[in-house]
Amino acid sequence: MPFGAERRPDGGTRFRLWAPDAGAVTLLAGPDRQALPLERLDDGWFGRVVPGLPAGTPYRYRLADGTEVPDPASRAQAGGPFGPSLVWDPAGYDWQAAEWRGRPWHEAVVYELHCGAIGRPGGFATVERRLDHLAGLGITAIELMPVADFVGSRGWGYDGVLPFAPASIYGSPDDLKHLVDAAHRRGLMVLLDVVYNHFGPAGNFLPLYAKSFFDEDRLTPWGPAIDFRRPQVRDFFRHNALYWLEEFRLDGLRLDAVHAIRDDSRPDILTEIADAARAAFPDRHIHLVLENDLNEARRLAGTPGPQGRYDAQWNDDLHHAAHVVLTGEADGYYADYADAPVPRLGRALAEGFIYQGDWSAQRRAARGEPSAHLPPTAFVGFLQNHDQIGNRALGDRLAALAEPAALEAMTAVLLLAPQVPLLFMGEEWGSRQPFPFFCDFEGELADIVRRGRREEFAAFAGFTDAAETLPDALDPATFEAAVLEPPDDGDDAAMRRLTLVRRLLELRHSRLVPLLAPRRIGSGIDRSRDRMLDVAWMLRDGGWLRIVAHLAPEKGPAWEMPSGEILFESAPGLAAALAGGIEGWGTVAVLEPTS
Repeated sequence: MPFGAERRPDGGTRFRLWAPDAGAVTLLAGPDRQALPLERLDDGWFGRVVPGLPAGTPYRYRLADGTEVPDPASRAQAGGPFGPSLVWDPAGYDWQAAEWRGRPWHEAVVYELHCGAIGRPGGFATVERRLDHLAGLGITAIELMPVADFVGSRGWGYDGVLPFAPASIYGSPDDLKHLVDAAHRRGLMVLLDVVYNHFGPAGNFLPLYAKSFFDEDRLTPWGPAIDFRRPQVRDFFRHNALYWLEEFRLDGLRLDAVHAIRDDSRPDILTEIADAARAAFPDRHIHLVLENDLNEARRLAGTPGPQGRYDAQWNDDLHHAAHVVLTGEADGYYADYADAPVPRLGRALAEGFIYQGDWSAQRRAARGEPSAHLPPTAFVGFLQNHDQIGNRALGDRLAALAEPAALEAMTAVLLLAPQVPLLFMGEEWGSRQPFPFFCDFEGELADIVRRGRREEFAAFAGFTDAAETLPDALDPATFEAAVLEPPDDGDDAAMRRLTLVRRLLELRHSRLVPLLAPRRIGSGIDRSRDRMLDVAWMLRDGGWLRIVAHLAPEKGPAWEMPSGEILFESAPGLAAALAGGIEGWGTVAVLEPTS
């Protein structure tokens, strides 16, 4: 990297910091805090080479006014953002799965997890102990919620302030590499959620010496926007993406809330990051995924032109329609899906986005771009994720909101449809544990968080006294309640759900994945009506995958029985019963021959 603390072949360490607003910068190196002034270089840079510093040496930068700050490109921290940065040897880890080159995207079944809440005691080693379970289930990729170092002993990770340093509360950089190595030995890809739209509200020292890192004239929900017009800022984030892919050998990145990135450059920073990643690793399967509320289909693979560089986008449209089907909720953004939730779900499965330039009554604006030309694998489908659970007032999961039969039918749709499926940790056994928002701020900032959450939910039905009802995001007990507890072997409902998920994923990998070669299949055909879902996709061999589901508790209408090989039925004889209308929730998946 052109910044940070870089160990050199001659044994020296090169320190480099962009501090255009600093009058002077002094390096404080080692346990004895040896003061070494940095040389002022061109364009706001300061630097120096220091011989003889071993890996693990602590250091800080001291500004002219005496303020001490961490290295914004620190590879490791001792005790979080307020502790010293550490010199780290990126070549010090001995990789065991050195020949790993990844897996194709159409093989992906993603499992999103929080490194601190995946189990006890939490951290990278605890995640590693879950890998055998996940590989045996049929998961092929784990996705880590952000691990960039942040303030406090607990948090979701989206308030990170040191984007190159794995959070010290989870373990060292080598502990994270050991997790990635262990996953690769089991055939599992590892994706990381990265946040390039803002820095957290505590522990970010950049404004003290690099005010021009931010644009005061353009505001985001988190404050002044990151100023991607500046080459030093673009280099910082471009190198961050390459850093995770190279030094940690991650298989891909999920870029959080890119709709909040303000960048009018051409090419913009998203295109630049994708181009750099594709060019740097031509012999590896590297997967880049977006969260993008704008539904910009032009950014996704399968779109001609320079912007179609991202493999997929999280499909919030699919989630919202499915959630309305399962719960009947119509508050907030769910209102845009409540008029015809099953047909809207059918469109999401067949064409990707529901809103493809369509008018959104809830937003009072048109939203999205046409997406029917894209392959299904350009979309990640999910019924739950950290946002859709944790941003609810109580952090309640679908298992607490929907009937088991409904969830089983919808899970079959999710895991057998060609879009890349994602499960949130614990979903595989129908966990009912909440996953509420939690953080560890102090003082005024803690008060702001509490007040903001009360105001956010006060208008919702059931929360007229939000102060008494809402979990306190700052209370350690709120985090403790979210730490996942595995089910007991005697939990029949959990074992039934695990058996179902394992069976569905076995079918997906053995029968469907070979027919889902990337970009070989197009959008689907949607015949959904009322509470009947009916979607079909042409497969690589010219045949069709057809999924028919009755998504309601009452008896369904008579429906055309699919012809061909029955791949899955929620209950024996369900496909044949379609002709007379089936009772209750149920899903049928059929492989139909070439028409």
